[in-house]
Amino acid sequence: MMDTGRRSFMVSVAAAAAAAAPLMVGPTHEAVAQTNDPGGALKLLSFRLRDGAPPRVGVALADGTLVDLTAEAARSGKTLSFKPDDMVSLIAAGDTGLAEVRELVAQAAPGRVKLTEIIYLPPIPNPQRNIYAVGWNYLEHFAEGQAVRMTDTKYPEHPVFFTKGTHSINGPFDPIPFDPKVSTQIDWEGELAIVIGKRGRNIPEAEAMDYVFGYSVINDTTARDVQNARHGGQWFKGKSLDGHGPMGPWIVTKGAFDQDKLHLVTRVNGVVKQDASTGQMYFKVPRIIAELSLGQTLEPGDIIASGTPPGVGFARKPQEFLKPGDVMETEIVGIGTLRNEIKAVG
Repeated sequence: MMDTGRRSFMVSVAAAAAAAAPLMVGPTHEAVAQTNDPGGALKLLSFRLRDGAPPRVGVALADGTLVDLTAEAARSGKTLSFKPDDMVSLIAAGDTGLAEVRELVAQAAPGRVKLTEIIYLPPIPNPQRNIYAVGWNYLEHFAEGQAVRMTDTKYPEHPVFFTKGTHSINGPFDPIPFDPKVSTQIDWEGELAIVIGKRGRNIPEAEAMDYVFGYSVINDTTARDVQNARHGGQWFKGKSLDGHGPMGPWIVTKGAFDQDKLHLVTRVNGVVKQDASTGQMYFKVPRIIAELSLGQTLEPGDIIASGTPPGVGFARKPQEFLKPGDVMETEIVGIGTLRNEIKAVG
């Protein structure tokens, strides 16, 4: 637990920084899925070969192609410990499943499908449970929110948890619906997504990383008017609109990088809005898992959005919100980039 004096000091420093410092601008990147192999880890994605085709699971390779696990398992005649078209089944199979995937990749036939020829789905297209999320996990984001709300709330001693409904999950390149009858204050929140690999309850912080399957990129896209002005200020509804949780483009299995040293950038129409390091997260991944699992069982395939850095639209002066035609890009260098257009519906 963080010492109270240190916590108060960090919050005050963050508040001053948020008020005085301009948002850092980092390097720009192509708004496409990155295919550089991060240290030999697997990049696992869900996809369709065409509109209306059933979902499949594949492994993205550095040459811009993928290994279709369903097709490769059928070609090789290999019996797998998981369903090759079901990401959660693969996750639940643990190390055995990953070893089988690596065997399929090693013996994959030539003439593979190109990544440019598929329809990307969220890595976990149909989450079995709500998406867990952490609020206020960057001190600077907490401070910018305090300035808007004009409150003097003390920084929490434990992570703030909420959830997003399962239908909020959206593909990495799919449009985000904008319905003015529902909300006109759609905001961006780029985040690192943690994917749980095995069942656990009361997980000790020192053992928490054993329960991580991998990481992905997620944007906790939020309807601020719904979140702040309706339903008693309770966050769930404003965080759970259909399609307001793009994720992907894949899951990178753990071990490829230090999750505390990732560069996260959110852009709107090419303009950088958020630029931070996951090292700025106040509660690190092991603490998040330990606290969330206290008295509560986590399951394979559970998704945890780990919190957003400063630079969100509602805290800007004047406030900024997404509108139809805008393009939101969410990138974590070493994982990949989401690119989602805001599209009017009604």
